[in-house]
Amino acid sequence: MSNSATKHSTDREWNQVADKARDAMGCAGEMASHAASAIGSMAGQAACGMGQRADDWTETAGAGLHGLGERMERNSPRSGMLGNASQAFARSVRDGGDYLQESKLSGMTEDVADLIRRNPLPSILIAISVGWFLARRLGS
Repeated sequence: MSNSATKHSTDREWNQVADKARDAMGCAGEMASHAASAIGSMAGQAACGMGQRADDWTETAGAGLHGLGERMERNSPRSGMLGNASQAFARSVRDGGDYLQESKLSGMTEDVADLIRRNPLPSILIAISVGWFLARRLGS
């Protein structure tokens, strides 16, 4: 076998090895992509499940507040200044429970975001004030 033929045969073998390595890398990349996609999907499902549980807990808390408001309405005085105040407070507790039941945590988040969008400057001032207050309390 001549030197030229040997070189040609060796080049062909290296090209075949390189092609197989490229194919293997492509398969490995594809498998990694599928694994990443599956992990992302599982993480999304877990986050969705946690969000659903938070909504369920908020709804349960709302039902409890609604029941408390109804008991307060039944058991508080109905006339006079104290009766009017206690009935108004009981209605507020009941209505707050209704809001929690209907809106759940996800709806409350949307409501807060909407409130911030409509009132950006007061929202920023409140956030700065709360941050300052927490820094003072945690720093002492």
